[in-house]
Amino acid sequence: MKQIHTLSDVACVVQGLTLPNKAFINGRFTAAATGKTLPATNPATGEHLTDIAACDIADVNMTVDSARAAFEAGSWSQLHPGERKAVLLKLAELMEKEVVSLAVLESLDSGKPVSECLAVDVPETIHVLKWHAEAIDKLYDHSAPVGNGAMALVVREPIGVVGCVLPWNFPLLMLAWKIAPALASGCSVIVKPAEQTSLTALRVAELAYEAGVPAGVLNIVTGTGKEVGEPIGLHADIDMVSFTGSTATGRRFLHYAAESNLKKVVLECGGKNPAIVFDDADDLQSVAAHVLNGAFWNMGENCSATSRLLVQEGIKDKLLGLIAEQIGEWRMGNPLDPKNRLGTMISADHFSKVSRYLDIARKEGLRIVQGGNTEAGIYVQPTVIDGVTPESALFREEIFGPVLCVTAFKTEAEAIALANDTDYGLAASVYSGKLNRAIRVSRAVRAGTVTVNCFGEGDATTPFGGYKQSGFGGRDKSVFALDQYTELKTIWIDVPAQDA
Repeated sequence: MKQIHTLSDVACVVQGLTLPNKAFINGRFTAAATGKTLPATNPATGEHLTDIAACDIADVNMTVDSARAAFEAGSWSQLHPGERKAVLLKLAELMEKEVVSLAVLESLDSGKPVSECLAVDVPETIHVLKWHAEAIDKLYDHSAPVGNGAMALVVREPIGVVGCVLPWNFPLLMLAWKIAPALASGCSVIVKPAEQTSLTALRVAELAYEAGVPAGVLNIVTGTGKEVGEPIGLHADIDMVSFTGSTATGRRFLHYAAESNLKKVVLECGGKNPAIVFDDADDLQSVAAHVLNGAFWNMGENCSATSRLLVQEGIKDKLLGLIAEQIGEWRMGNPLDPKNRLGTMISADHFSKVSRYLDIARKEGLRIVQGGNTEAGIYVQPTVIDGVTPESALFREEIFGPVLCVTAFKTEAEAIALANDTDYGLAASVYSGKLNRAIRVSRAVRAGTVTVNCFGEGDATTPFGGYKQSGFGGRDKSVFALDQYTELKTIWIDVPAQDA
């Protein structure tokens, strides 16, 4: 595997890339039925990369037909579990040979730091695929305790044709979170990547076909939410949709399901996640590092980002001082430079949205401790804002940028109340040197994932999803992810006491 350490190393990889730009339907790259395209650009430079297929309802209908045909034919859905496992492991092997090119392609398309893509996104994508592949032949069906007069089998079956609608902030990783359990379950899958970040999904689909995933089983339909996402949500022959993105868009998929075939809908939506730091936390140096990682990883374009720092008032100044000392480690600049930890916002529109919160902070007279400015292009400085009250939009709204909002509290009860004073409930962190307090507060915070003395989202073995307006209908990751891609069937067999 080629190593990349410098910007010139990355430039060499870029020169060798072939950029996929057509939809991948029924085992081959296909132009949109209308012939229309959408520009794909490098958000860091505005450079035009390629033009991707701008699909619409006609392409969605064609894709559903091929996915349904593949499912009913059983080329994947009825394949022996061990054979499906071998194919997914082969896909992971092919991706391992392209770690660097996939990382560079991801950075080029999304503005994510290439160092993060190389260290986290691509390896974790491969790990998730392997994990679900290995789970395929280790999940047992059940027999219910019904006595000697009958036998009751409870079995899982693939749900059918699945639509997966992805966000732009983690294109590869969210692809894996969806397709790995869906394919492991035996489903046929139709993926709509975000129109801003479609390139790596197209390459993975090509590799999946090379690995042995049959035609029609994994399809990538590129285009906008209106032209592709909505038809997927409304299609009567799609059995379920798994969506990651904004809460506002997630609501639409519930409407689509109600207006069509009552398909199953699983939503992983926004977050306004607190880090709660008590004055008995053991190591404030470490706390500062974790808080910064939670707030600024992936430029804060992360639904589980630590966007609210709730800190006990007696240690607030000390913690902010340590944050000030460490924030310089978060170097911002060209995402393709391996030295940089912060890249650009995904688009000019999103840049404007995030910048607006900096204006709100100044209008409200809040204290900008660090950052607070934008830089040439669509870069937002890593920013820390103190004195944020529950009445402020900065406390209540998902910023989705590198902005950390600080609020002081006095008591444990107040900290819990502040943490739960949100429409969201995706993630939270608790920092305390007292085990009882850490457990007590972790239980009291209404969030799908709570980390103690660290920031994170667990790993492939732990479910990920939220409470309240952060989620609905299921979880990504772990064996629990299989629940959303399968149906439970009871097979009841009468067993007479004696044959007639």
